[in-house]
Amino acid sequence: MTCSSLRTARLAGCSVLVSAFLLSACTASGSRDDRAGSSQSPAPSSARTASRPSERELGKQAQAALAAVSSGTSVEAGAERVTDGIHSEPTLSEGKTYRISLACAGNGSVQLTFVPANAGTKTTVPCDKSVVQRRITADEPVRINADGARGSTGVIAWQIHAL
Repeated sequence: MTCSSLRTARLAGCSVLVSAFLLSACTASGSRDDRAGSSQSPAPSSARTASRPSERELGKQAQAALAAVSSGTSVEAGAERVTDGIHSEPTLSEGKTYRISLACAGNGSVQLTFVPANAGTKTTVPCDKSVVQRRITADEPVRINADGARGSTGVIAWQIHAL
């Protein structure tokens, strides 16, 4: 029986050692993960980024809104980031009337202005994918500016058509 008692004691001792080893390995592994996780950005910020539409998607949305109301002979068209704005001097025939259509997808708004001011009506374009249209009279060269309001983001698309 002494041999059997010794075997049982060794087996019990080995079990305790293996258990202690496994417990310390799991604990050490968990603390390493915690340290690594503290230097990485938290998951909610990556989830927020994934839920926002990309510029490409916003551009497609703005252009789709314009396509729904498009008519006439196209003179010029494009799309820009709201933060960059639109600054265009299209080639327009003197004495003719044109229509500019704009759609913005994103957040905030864009202020549309003309130089000279009598070439068109100054207006605000909301970045909610609605289409805003204004007449342009080309009695002289015209500059079209569309600048995002402070904090506005997204994509603004535009088309100029001859009437």
